Amino acid sequence: MTDHDVHETELAPADLAEIADDMAAAARQFVAVVEAVAAADGPDESISILLLELSGLLASGAPLGAIVDVVPSERFEPDAGAEPDIDRLRDALRELLGPADEYVEVFDPYSGPEVVPARLSDDLSGICSDLLHGLAHHAAGRPLEALWWWQFSYLSTWGQGASAALRALQSLVAHVRLEVPIDVEAAEPS
Repeated sequence: MTDHDVHETELAPADLAEIADDMAAAARQFVAVVEAVAAADGPDESISILLLELSGLLASGAPLGAIVDVVPSERFEPDAGAEPDIDRLRDALRELLGPADEYVEVFDPYSGPEVVPARLSDDLSGICSDLLHGLAHHAAGRPLEALWWWQFSYLSTWGQGASAALRALQSLVAHVRLEVPIDVEAAEPS
């Protein structure tokens, strides 16, 4: 498949504004749910909730990969304000998930079978950070800038992180529901 095989859709400014508003709603919901999950007492129900929310976020983000590159009118990114402190969220998720936090992932399935260690807490907090950055632009009345950021970060970071985390959570749910032990040592890269 070449770059020319990917069909991108040209959109009018009103359509882009609608996509930005939809993405803002999805981003707000995802961040709120992840924060609520991080504040929970136990991971049992949290895993299922995260599985559902990641699926929904990826469905909301899919148009970002299907449309042409969003180019804001300004050729520089206006200051979105102070970056949120994500460390507290990451630490709370790490504590909540315990040993289920760590998994392995194929880094890029098109560039080789390199398996890398990953953490759900890092993925989820990183996704929230990217979404919050776009939400700051959206709240400041710059929906095209927000959409540009969400598209860029979807393609470069949070889309891949969400996909990897979704696969890990689905695998975790399958292991638990099918009563198949998780062999952590076999999953670690050699």
